Amino acid sequence: QVQLVESGGGLVQAGGSLRLSCAASGNIFSINAMGWYRQAPGKQRELVAAITSGGNTNYADSAKGRFIISRDNAKNTGSLQLYLQMNSLKPEDTAVFFCNAFGPRDVYWGQGTQVTVSS
Repeated sequence: QVQLVESGGGLVQAGGSLRLSCAASGNIFSINAMGWYRQAPGKQRELVAAITSGGNTNYADSAKGRFIISRDNAKNTGSLQLYLQMNSLKPEDTAVFFCNAFGPRDVYWGQGTQVTVSS
């Protein structure tokens, strides 16, 4: 099992920045790719950015050039952190952001963190 806990959300003005963090615990050695998703009110959950264990990244068009995904594989200490640096935030970025992780057979989700961008 893997547990994911997000942090770093909040209220920010348009044009501002936020850095989201996701702490993974449990069987972190089973984790392959990780990603950030978001869900705005009344909309489906959508991929924002993803990163493989080898560091290859993929971004939604809405995130390209503004968001940066990264991960800290400190496996020797048993910790794994996922980050999302969000710059030039827009009101349409307002959503609950979720961290996710793929294991060999399972997909894990965090509880989400709210990001609100005011105009």
